[in-house]
Amino acid sequence: MKSRTPWLLLAPSLIFMLLLFGWPLVQGVLTAFRVDGAFSLANWERMFDDPYFTRALRNTILLTVIVVPVQVVLATGMALLLQARPRFAKTHFYLWAIPLALSELAAGLVWLSIFANRGYLNSFLSWLGLSENGVGWLDYDNGAGMLFAVVVAEIWRATSLVFVILVAGLQMVPRDFDEAAQVFGASAWQRLWHVTLPMIKPSLQVALILRTILAIQVFAVAQALTGRNFPLLVGETYQWYVTLQNSAVASALALVVLAISLVVSVGYLRTLRKREAEV
Repeated sequence: MKSRTPWLLLAPSLIFMLLLFGWPLVQGVLTAFRVDGAFSLANWERMFDDPYFTRALRNTILLTVIVVPVQVVLATGMALLLQARPRFAKTHFYLWAIPLALSELAAGLVWLSIFANRGYLNSFLSWLGLSENGVGWLDYDNGAGMLFAVVVAEIWRATSLVFVILVAGLQMVPRDFDEAAQVFGASAWQRLWHVTLPMIKPSLQVALILRTILAIQVFAVAQALTGRNFPLLVGETYQWYVTLQNSAVASALALVVLAISLVVSVGYLRTLRKREAEV
């Protein structure tokens, strides 16, 4: 009976996970690989032939590669600054955590008012005399401008998530370690690199994996700013399912997003474990 107790305790959670994730996943796989009830790769061929797919894949990877490292560095600096207990530390925390209270769509609309042709940014540039007619940040033929706008909006919106995770990790680091390193003459950089960062490594790992997966799934921010001019994988899934009314191709795109997320997560875990083993 004792050997069954853990499984009995886990049973409700396992059943919930199977119903919430397992069954929709099975249905998605069946939908993506079936046409008129028979196995077929026609949905995948249609997805790969779509000119938006290659652009969406490239944009998603590019956005993730740019955004995630910047967010981790910024959030680490913010968390360390807060650990130093500056004046009005609680105020700093709440201000930096404000974007967590906003939805992706709301954040996208906020930044749309900034990057629009007659938005706040162009008005400010005109006031400074740097641009007479403003910059078409979100013009359909300005790929760099659209990428810049989405990157800035996403960094502003989601850095607070990494920040909160790292602040929680820093709360678990005993101050005695840092004080002992100071006694032995360690510089601020040495204390950061050899004491603080190794102690918050689990929090950094969680933040890195979680933020990368969420970056791959970015949709509403880019949709509000650029529409389909800057396609992303999740945005294309929405387009096929809602606009084009094709759930089969949408399921195939969703599986691509799932596969990329799994590959990235496994890659992170293997790399981190290998480094731990070497240490």
